[in-house]
Amino acid sequence: MLKLLTYTFDMLLNIIQQIGENFAAISTLEWISTVAQILSVWYALKNNVLVFPTGIIGVSLAAYIYFFKISPPLYAEGLLHIYYFAMSIFGWYAWLQKKSDQTLAFPITWSSSKERFVGLILAFTSWIILYSWLKFNTDSNTPVADALVTSFSILGMWWMAKRKIENWLAYLVSNAIAIPLNYYKDLSLFSLMYIIFFIMAWRGFILWKKEVSVS
Repeated sequence: MLKLLTYTFDMLLNIIQQIGENFAAISTLEWISTVAQILSVWYALKNNVLVFPTGIIGVSLAAYIYFFKISPPLYAEGLLHIYYFAMSIFGWYAWLQKKSDQTLAFPITWSSSKERFVGLILAFTSWIILYSWLKFNTDSNTPVADALVTSFSILGMWWMAKRKIENWLAYLVSNAIAIPLNYYKDLSLFSLMYIIFFIMAWRGFILWKKEVSVS
């Protein structure tokens, strides 16, 4: 545990140092994407539907960066952000829906046991498919991590669109892997963004739990 904490602290210092040294080299697209995605997660914390329009901006730019601005590309991460785009449109619609009594059609709730089981099967199956594709059909040099980040993010976004509290747990796993993955790909600003996301995901989990307990 001590070694892990030391490694994490050293990586954080290196990320901050890299951002400082390469500040001018960080593209405008990466900055805009980072700010938009952080805003999106902030709105998610607040259970605000603006999570989706801000997310659409951020993930669209991120997909472009992952596909066309790094080599070899992070294929699964790029596809993930296309999935985010589609699910953001669905989530935006779903969060605005109301029942006949004007209560939300999708309030914050825990997933049922069946929903959790199906969700984990979805994540595992997604990982197997993505890993196999990356390993045998692309020039990816990070197939395991890229597929893991993507599979747990697919699950997280699905649960987010349904306002399920467990979405934050899926994102905790995804963000924890995405931090070193983006660092390895020299995307220092995105690495820092995922550190912020990890902290915000834990905060979101706590806040959404409280929301359900008082309702």
